[in-house]
Amino acid sequence: MFENNPTSVIAAFEMLLEEIEAEIDLVNRVGARAFEERDYDKAKEALERATQVTEFRDKVYALRREWTNLFAYVSDKEDSEDHTERRNLGRLRRGLRTREEAYYRPILQALQTLGGSARMQQVLDLVLQSMKGILKDVDFEMLASEPDLPRWKNSAQWARNSMVKEGLLRNDSPRGIWQISEAGISYLKSEDRE
Repeated sequence: MFENNPTSVIAAFEMLLEEIEAEIDLVNRVGARAFEERDYDKAKEALERATQVTEFRDKVYALRREWTNLFAYVSDKEDSEDHTERRNLGRLRRGLRTREEAYYRPILQALQTLGGSARMQQVLDLVLQSMKGILKDVDFEMLASEPDLPRWKNSAQWARNSMVKEGLLRNDSPRGIWQISEAGISYLKSEDRE
């Protein structure tokens, strides 16, 4: 048998996902500025680019999930920076950010507490309260691409995006409102049973 360190690959996926998300944020800002300047051709081009990069991000996310499933025996403790030395491959210096899946249950619980739907900020306030013991120092760092946005909020918003695609949150809720779906309620119940 040979030993390997799947957490190094997970770290690389996390850095790649963060860079892709930064690119999407940049394209979004360029598109918003073009729209404000009434340069609709440039705004349309930015929208198409953001769509392409978001689809690519979803593929990388799926690959990370597939990799994680290959090494499901690796415990959460092995993911911690105390147990694993990580090569310095990019901006994440003091450890890995908290994985997107870790936000699923807190988001669903927050929505359940708030009656099934709520404004994004209300949900994020409850998510922060419930994840204070889980979030790492690196999660509280501001993004280089958006200096007013802590990494954990960005990750929670991407988790919400993934949850919509997985059917755990409704995709037809008004802009700025997060809403739990029937599948999300079932997911939360099954998590509670475990």
